[in-house]
Amino acid sequence: MSSKVYPQIFRAYDIRGIYPDQLNEHTAYKIGAAFALFLSSHFKIPCSRVRVVTGRDARTSSPSLFNSFTQGVIEQGAHVIDIGMVSTDILYFAPNYLKREGGAMISASHNPPEYNGVKMLAKGPEFLSGDWGIPQIKKMVIEQEFEKAKKPGKIIHRDIIPEYIQYVLSLVDMNDIKRMKVVVDAGNGMGSLAIRELVGKIPIDLICLYCDPDGTFPNHPPDPLIIENTFDLQKAVVRNKADFGLALDGDGDRTIFVDELGNTLGGDMIVALFAKYFLKQYPGSAIVYNLTCSRAVPEIIYECGGKPIRSRTGHGFMKKAAEENKAIVGGEISGHITYKDTFYAESGILTLLTMLTILSQSGKPLSELIRPLQRYHKVGEINFKIKDREGAIEKLAKKYSQGRQDRLDGLTVELDNWWFNVRSSNTEPLLRIVIEADNKKFAEEKLKQIKKIIKE
Repeated sequence: MSSKVYPQIFRAYDIRGIYPDQLNEHTAYKIGAAFALFLSSHFKIPCSRVRVVTGRDARTSSPSLFNSFTQGVIEQGAHVIDIGMVSTDILYFAPNYLKREGGAMISASHNPPEYNGVKMLAKGPEFLSGDWGIPQIKKMVIEQEFEKAKKPGKIIHRDIIPEYIQYVLSLVDMNDIKRMKVVVDAGNGMGSLAIRELVGKIPIDLICLYCDPDGTFPNHPPDPLIIENTFDLQKAVVRNKADFGLALDGDGDRTIFVDELGNTLGGDMIVALFAKYFLKQYPGSAIVYNLTCSRAVPEIIYECGGKPIRSRTGHGFMKKAAEENKAIVGGEISGHITYKDTFYAESGILTLLTMLTILSQSGKPLSELIRPLQRYHKVGEINFKIKDREGAIEKLAKKYSQGRQDRLDGLTVELDNWWFNVRSSNTEPLLRIVIEADNKKFAEEKLKQIKKIIKE
């Protein structure tokens, strides 16, 4: 097994790479040891008092990486609470609910099956990112050899799923929910484990596609943002005359909706819809949205009396912004929706329950609720594979220097009747572009213009 550590696996908000070429058992062991030491330093307690909740997804490499990671933790004297194979939203919930020092999920989220990774958080909740936590762990993993503690920590096994289900159900009034038919495409990922537990507990007729966890993802890739990956869900919703469909990504922390007509909806439209709902319950609250969302999102938050908070793209950055501003809810175009009531983490179940409540209270179909929120025409995200990503960004900055520019995340330029954002992907070697304009024709013209500049 190679002992080489690849610095590129340390990303903006997690650790991720191809197994075993970039991320293997040796590196996973060192990450576990470094995480235990990081938590010890952060909380100013000895490693013997550090407890790390650890879960994993269904990828074929996850059990082995899980074992190596947890071995690294306990050999520093810290303890592991093993919650087994779970979705990432359950892992995020567990450390704060159980009052443990940290949590780590062995998963590569929506990436293809040859990838794997680690997502981490400290009790607080404080999600590790490229701004805090990951750089310190990267430095230790690359530069340090770890000595074993005199007394190793223990591994304790715990089934947290029933407690998670009970907790989330306690946040919703079941009397507000009418019986509906829902199709869920779990994509052979982890979200199905919790969704199945809802049967008989909430008033839905559930049709579940690909609900057996399988880390090879035999039916379609685990990224619901790629429209082709929702085709089966679209067809199933229409065929079964369902009220809506819900697609989950590989580790179950992202949710993409399909309306009753079979249309896949943008994540930013769900953020806008949820903002309207939560601001009725909690007037004046802050709502976080990432900067590639439609400009309709902050407009609607303002109109509903809320406080819009613009965030960098990436679940770690969004969650930090939500926690700092005490936001009631936050969301990204990618389908991450985070809630104050679930310790500023995602909850696929709470997202499902919130949608059921909104539809029940309105008495309207989902397509009708979304239509007035779609004020502008958006193109994106368009991905470009180019070597000099930063050079392309600077060319665009120079070309559109007359617009209002900011560098919160890549380059955002606001001009008359349109805006665009271009940024390097945090998880893949791509340049991502989003354009929004007042109408489709104008947006497509500007996309052609930007493509030409990038290719020059």
